[in-house]
Amino acid sequence: MLTIHTRLISAMIAQASNDHPIEACGIIAGPAGSNLPLRLIPMRNAAQSESFFMFDSQQQLQVWKEMNARHEEPIVIYHSHTASEAYPSRSDVELAAEPQAHYIIIPSYSPDENEVRSFRIVDQMVIEERIRIVQQYQPELEFQMVA
Repeated sequence: MLTIHTRLISAMIAQASNDHPIEACGIIAGPAGSNLPLRLIPMRNAAQSESFFMFDSQQQLQVWKEMNARHEEPIVIYHSHTASEAYPSRSDVELAAEPQAHYIIIPSYSPDENEVRSFRIVDQMVIEERIRIVQQYQPELEFQMVA
């Protein structure tokens, strides 16, 4: 199960809506080994496609270097689907390279948080998981959004 802050869900939905009809994409980083999504990083869709996303390779290299320096990992990898259901496409499954990550799909044609879905994709096997949306994680934890 993925536990995620409501503000992060809202930010992903807003990005998907703003980028529509191009698929939006990005990651949410968190402390390595924590499974705690904290820092939203919108990414550029280098494919500029309505049916496919691909991180800009230079931006991805920069973001992964920054996460490494901060002892973070991608807790969530997200993208939108502009016309199809929120379920991983064949290319989504084939390109899933972070087995520890939660893969969130946002249907940009329906900006409802109840339509957002999360999956684990390991060795091209797709398993849907529940999402628990919370108002706060723990009182001592903060999160930040990076534009």
